[in-house]
Amino acid sequence: MARIAGVDLPKDKKTEVALTYIYGIGRTSAHKILAQAGVDPNVRTKNLTEDDIVKIRAILERDYTVEGDLRREVTTHIKRLMDIGSYRGLRHRKSLPARGQRTRTNARTRKGPKKSSMAGKGKKKGMLKK
Repeated sequence: MARIAGVDLPKDKKTEVALTYIYGIGRTSAHKILAQAGVDPNVRTKNLTEDDIVKIRAILERDYTVEGDLRREVTTHIKRLMDIGSYRGLRHRKSLPARGQRTRTNARTRKGPKKSSMAGKGKKKGMLKK
């Protein structure tokens, strides 16, 4: 099993897809990395040689910010927006969409489960008929 950037890559997937399991690497980046390393994108991860894995690991460390470092960088950017009080920072603070999406309907992923607006109008428990 190939372990790159602290992530165990799946064995039975093509290398191009398996690299996308690393946070910060998408299909395009994976394709570029494999081209630089001279590895066929269609080879399964279990069939990679140790040399191929070392080449991929070296390219990732040299050219890309991934996993923990990237997560830390993103959270610091969001904290900076919140600290300076920008509109995007306020949206993050209120857990609302920050990129202009509508919130009257939808946006359930950011807002969480729907809250009942009227008292006593929610889902009733224990009212099953036999």
